[in-house]
Amino acid sequence: MLAGSFMSGRRPRALLLIAALTVLAACSRPQGDAQAADSEQAPAVPVEVVAAAPRTIAASYTGTASLEPLSESQVVAKTSGVALQVLVEEGQRVEAGQALVRLDPDRARLAVAQIEAQMRKLESNYRRAEQLAAQQLISAGEHDQMRYDLENARASYNLARLELSYTTVTAPISGVIASRSIKTGNFVQINTPIMRIVDNSRLEATLNVPERELASLKAGQPVQMQVDALPGQMFEGRVDRVAPVVDAGSGTFRVISVFEGNELLQPGMFGRFRIDHDQRADVLTISRLALLDDEGEPMVYLVRDGQAIRTPVEIGHVDGGFVEIIGGLSEGDRVVTAGKAALRDGSTVQVIGDRVDAPAPVAADEAAQQADGSDQ
Repeated sequence: MLAGSFMSGRRPRALLLIAALTVLAACSRPQGDAQAADSEQAPAVPVEVVAAAPRTIAASYTGTASLEPLSESQVVAKTSGVALQVLVEEGQRVEAGQALVRLDPDRARLAVAQIEAQMRKLESNYRRAEQLAAQQLISAGEHDQMRYDLENARASYNLARLELSYTTVTAPISGVIASRSIKTGNFVQINTPIMRIVDNSRLEATLNVPERELASLKAGQPVQMQVDALPGQMFEGRVDRVAPVVDAGSGTFRVISVFEGNELLQPGMFGRFRIDHDQRADVLTISRLALLDDEGEPMVYLVRDGQAIRTPVEIGHVDGGFVEIIGGLSEGDRVVTAGKAALRDGSTVQVIGDRVDAPAPVAADEAAQQADGSDQ
């Protein structure tokens, strides 16, 4: 009885001792061996890569704005009257001084005739007064008064003729009739806008640029523009002037670009602008898609010996879909552009897309969208 009890008590202790030794053996296994085993078991991550390659790259500023005409004018009626003729239509080109609308001139003509008759009478009286004054038959004061009355009548006559000329509404500037708010037979009140003329021979775009670009942008620099209404077409312009004052509220300054007007570009179109202010030839570049967005310091995954190595890089200019590499990579180094989300430093990779040359350029907005979606 005692022997059986003694043996049954030792058996649990032996089992506990064996379990403890097993745990200690597992803990004493080198950590590198465990990581190697895990690495061997993890499947290779499929990725697309591109090789770093030299190319010409430009530093640029991109922004958006609406096109504005060189000048525009609201045509207003300077006198009241019924519109007898409307001589132009919307979209028609007119020259400065061209007749646009003819108002009823009858009242103005009668006023001119009435004042002209009074002026002729005063002229006749003044001529007789000069003869009488020469003979000293009237005083100098009477003579001067008649001269003042005649001058006042002449001024009234000229004013009446001016009012008569206002019955023909003319174009203040050359341009295109953008809008018309009058029809034949309408009664027009004085100072009422009846048309709008825009001069689209030259179009301008005003960009509000952050103050950090103040030293980079100068008058005369080339500007490229794309408009939403004309996809796929590029228009060339230049920086016309740069406002030297930074707005304290927004921290921006104004850059005005100009483009020659044509039948395609119209005022009011929304455009996307790019101003190149520095260009470097044969610099090392990679696709913008290779940059890791979740890093404060610029990083890429460099593929070497079948593994993805997280590598810090020093970047320079960003030109559309390309990034200048100042340090961290060499020509021919392959970096991951797709599949980054599944990678960790040291992950085994399977390259399914390997481009030796740099990718074709894409617009800045498109590149940003692709970079956001490449980790999916």
